[in-house]
Amino acid sequence: MKPDFSKQNGLLPVIAQDAGSGNVLMLAYMNEPAWNKTIETGKAHYWSRSRQKLWMKGEESGNVQLVRQIFIDCDSDTILLKIEQLGGAACHTGFESCFHRLYRDGAFELVGVRVFDPREVYKK
Repeated sequence: MKPDFSKQNGLLPVIAQDAGSGNVLMLAYMNEPAWNKTIETGKAHYWSRSRQKLWMKGEESGNVQLVRQIFIDCDSDTILLKIEQLGGAACHTGFESCFHRLYRDGAFELVGVRVFDPREVYKK
């Protein structure tokens, strides 16, 4: 059994979860080439919808995701990666998790800690 890439225009959602803490770090998408590269290398690869290209998480920042376990849902169309996050940050904005804003009392508040400055890392 493997993911069913015939659904959802060939892009399946992928949840990246810290294998140690259980924290959800990010949501991304995989196509079949990204899946194959992830299996081949043991490092998380995704399809960038904005850049329209395959990319390895951390290829620019160095914050690579080492895959420890892979789960698939009951419909074979959502992937859960339990990963070891190198560099301490999964979010391209420099936070440990992309989910660093908490909705409370009618507004979102910052609850995460920035691990790196993206302007320095990405030089953009």
